[in-house]
Amino acid sequence: MAISLLAISVDGSDIARLAQFWADVLGQPVNPGATGSSAAIDTGNGLRLMFHQVPEGKIVKNRVHPDLGSSDYDLETERLIKLGAVQLNEVEQGGSRWRTFADPEGNEFDLVAITPQAD
Repeated sequence: MAISLLAISVDGSDIARLAQFWADVLGQPVNPGATGSSAAIDTGNGLRLMFHQVPEGKIVKNRVHPDLGSSDYDLETERLIKLGAVQLNEVEQGGSRWRTFADPEGNEFDLVAITPQAD
């Protein structure tokens, strides 16, 4: 295969705040070399989140968004809100549950409830 997924890029105006929010969410540091216009976080699973300053604000719903999973769904919901996320929606469908949030720049992401597998 000649192509692999290197990173997911997130646009924003306050890159330091946005990168620190996601670093706190994922429990990973912002990579060295971050500036006011760009930053990156290695997520710990081979994927990198990159943050880029843009002049315009977010206008419409994201067409691509991250899905985070947790077996501590309610606890992580509280933690995300304390970090600055805003809960937008909650869905229960086909045996799955997720909550949609906005990060400090308004970019949407989901927290999916993961049910631990029985041994």
